[in-house]
Amino acid sequence: MNASSFPPARFQSFEEKADPGQVAPRLVALRAAMKAASVDGFLIPRADAHRGESVPASEARLAYVTGFTGSAGLALIGAKKAALFVDSRYTLQAPSQTDITKIDVIEVQGGISPDIRLYVPKGGKLAYDPWLHTPGEIRDLADKLAGHAEIVPHANLVDAIWTDRPAPPVSPIEFLGHNRAGRTAQDKIGYLHEVLAAEKADAAVLTLPESICWLFNMRGRDVPNTPFVLGFAIVPKSGLPTLYLDAAKITPDLTRALDGIARIAKATTLTKALEKLGAGQKAVLVDPQSAPAAIAETLRGAGARLIEKRDPVLGPKSRKNDAELAGMREAHKLDGVALAKFLCWFDAKAPKGALTEIGIVTALEAFRREEETCIDASFDTISGAGPNGAIVHYRVTTKTDRRLNAGEIMLVDSGAQYLSGTTDITRTLHTGAATPEQKDRYTRVLKGMIAISTARFPKGTTGAQIDILARQFLWQEGITYNHGTGHGVGAFLGVHEGPVGIAPRYVLPLEAGNVLSNEPGYYKAGEYGIRIENLIAVRDAEDFPGYLDFETLTLAPIDTRLIDRTLMTAAETAWLNAFHARVWKEIGPLVSGKVKDWLKAATAAI
Repeated sequence: MNASSFPPARFQSFEEKADPGQVAPRLVALRAAMKAASVDGFLIPRADAHRGESVPASEARLAYVTGFTGSAGLALIGAKKAALFVDSRYTLQAPSQTDITKIDVIEVQGGISPDIRLYVPKGGKLAYDPWLHTPGEIRDLADKLAGHAEIVPHANLVDAIWTDRPAPPVSPIEFLGHNRAGRTAQDKIGYLHEVLAAEKADAAVLTLPESICWLFNMRGRDVPNTPFVLGFAIVPKSGLPTLYLDAAKITPDLTRALDGIARIAKATTLTKALEKLGAGQKAVLVDPQSAPAAIAETLRGAGARLIEKRDPVLGPKSRKNDAELAGMREAHKLDGVALAKFLCWFDAKAPKGALTEIGIVTALEAFRREEETCIDASFDTISGAGPNGAIVHYRVTTKTDRRLNAGEIMLVDSGAQYLSGTTDITRTLHTGAATPEQKDRYTRVLKGMIAISTARFPKGTTGAQIDILARQFLWQEGITYNHGTGHGVGAFLGVHEGPVGIAPRYVLPLEAGNVLSNEPGYYKAGEYGIRIENLIAVRDAEDFPGYLDFETLTLAPIDTRLIDRTLMTAAETAWLNAFHARVWKEIGPLVSGKVKDWLKAATAAI
């Protein structure tokens, strides 16, 4: 199959979404709205009210004003100057997408940058939409501006100038059977009732779509890449919760499906429901790191007592049950078949120097779409040829599409949403003889990935504590990578989920049932990028009471041609050979012909 014979990509668009030429006139319009509102600045976050990694087109305000399309960022538009604050993933992307003559791009690591004071005059007013910021963020903002400027809630000024704003999403809603969810919605709600009783709370307000979808065993298509239904929920300490949705989503079928599980109300009635809780002086659990400030302030203003605690669904959701783990294993087997076909195709075509980054994404999607239960990509594929592989969150467009030259390193980070589960995998591939440096870096990354894969650790250990296992071999050479080693992964939910992961910021203990990515890397700017990623599940360690270890879920070969075998220990080599033997055993019977021959060679012991 030639690259040109693949069907067009359906999951991913390659159009250049940013138009820096639109930044200047939109800033003019926004500043006019600010002047009319008597404010000196306006905050524009990437987030919507539900804090999802993906946002519907109707909520993409940051991209509309600044042109920046990354998954995290914050703009402050002042009366005379403006700034776009991004983390290290986007220090190359952001300047290329916005108008840097009108907006300063500033890198920031965690929290709100103190540089915001530079963009609001002393004694001025900085406005924000309270539905798009959390109470925690507003407190941080107030601390940064203390004695300098006042922060004031305001109706969203971007919406006032966005004349062609898309309509909110309305997508079909499905409910998972017990074979996929493993627990009934009633059982999960009963667990929440116990949590609320322990916290002496009368109710909890849920705003995260992943929590709401998990709680009610439902899935939707409201945002790209993630099977979310966008809405809110109030869970009382006893009785039925109420689910608040866009009126267009409320159908007789939905009402019947939730009969005896939850009441359904229009999202426009949420504020009145919050005010009623306040009027009754109820104690309400709200997550200050994810709930909109508008919800907290409405409750507090109406007389409620707030209990600020982490969303109580996040913990049990991250601990996958047997049915969810079985589904994840099935999804990775399906993905393993697609990856075997793709990698076989890639090996045949890449040395000829005829492949492009877009062609590679299109081919991989086509192989995945051969499986009818694959419904979406779990994120836009990162397809980085040569120097583009060094851009950690690179997204190829028709403007940036690069040919993969023979002999270059290729980084492909991708994932899919199958009805059975969610996948995320990175493979670094070569098309010719690697340099000694490239082999050294690749092997050190692999050693770090294996160190995590083979770790055994006592219960109570956090992801922050084991992160060093992946970095130690790079540190020996005075090098590292500036991203986390791993993130949580949902079961047919978000490919990035909390509250646990493998990075310094993850301080909660790992627990059996957590599914994580394991993805150390190395990036040489302007030359190449290396990352190797498998998904792993935390489990009880056999024969070691009180200890945990990992089960590897991913079933795709790791390129052995880039390995410097002199750096590998006998134990590391044994792990790699055992992993490849398992890939051959599980995926080999599911492929045939040239793919089967290729897979046998790719999984051969070294």
